[in-house]
Amino acid sequence: MEKIEDIRTQFIEKITDNMNAFGAPTSVGRVLGIIYMNGEPMTLDELSDETGMSKTRMSQVVREMMDMNVAERVFKKGVRKDLYQVEEDYYQTFISIFTSTWQKAISRSRHFEQRLMKKLDELQQQPELSDEDEQAINDLLAELHEWTEYYDWIRRVTDFFESGEIFNYVPKKRAGGDSNE
Repeated sequence: MEKIEDIRTQFIEKITDNMNAFGAPTSVGRVLGIIYMNGEPMTLDELSDETGMSKTRMSQVVREMMDMNVAERVFKKGVRKDLYQVEEDYYQTFISIFTSTWQKAISRSRHFEQRLMKKLDELQQQPELSDEDEQAINDLLAELHEWTEYYDWIRRVTDFFESGEIFNYVPKKRAGGDSNE
């Protein structure tokens, strides 16, 4: 029925919006929603037809989803084309998308820290540093240390989510409203 299809489309759009709010690109959210609502794995051709995206672009989106750990390639006997399935657990999808974003930020931060530390080390080696310059370098080193501590905290929060330990403090709810513990 048309009304049922309309509700499925609304569901896909809400999944798309939610994934976007969690930091995932709109295209990732839409494809995730489409596969999820389809209820079974889909090929790149099927996804291209469903979204109107080229097969090349669809391949990029699916690869990005796999990098975020929200999709995987699956095998189905008798099907020669690659099939892609998405994580069906909303909680795990949330954790995968959030931690993927955080891990990228942590990685960029580490590269930033290394570059900055090298520059500050080079400056400290200058033979004719004024007291003001030395103090400014020390202030920047202190700031860099705080920066490093902050991104270490984000790494630990990421580990907390990925380990599932978060559910010890904020349990999942079961259908009917009971928590899983």
